[in-house]
Amino acid sequence: MNKFGISKLSISLSIALLASAGLGTPAVASAESLLVNRVQQEKTMDLPSRGMSMAEVEKKYGAPQRKLSPRGGGSSKQPVINRWDYSNFIVYFEQSHVIHAVLNTPAGNNTNPASAN
Repeated sequence: MNKFGISKLSISLSIALLASAGLGTPAVASAESLLVNRVQQEKTMDLPSRGMSMAEVEKKYGAPQRKLSPRGGGSSKQPVINRWDYSNFIVYFEQSHVIHAVLNTPAGNNTNPASAN
């Protein structure tokens, strides 16, 4: 132990953890660039816009491949969220209006939305 009460083992472990944390940095940077690319791609695509009704989405984009099971609805603070899966994107509805649409790409965590069913 040194004069501060820290053992050599503690110092060695701290250095090892810091070194291994540095090795993970490229993966984080890569994930961030994938997210940026994905957001830029979404801006150029014709995706359903916030506020569209389910009927408007279906009229403009056709029937979804799947209508996933609704979630939530337990209280006014947790409204029913519906999700529709199209080949290139997923649309999220609060009640019956679009709140968000995202690309269905390998860069995201939504490549298999049915598994969340």
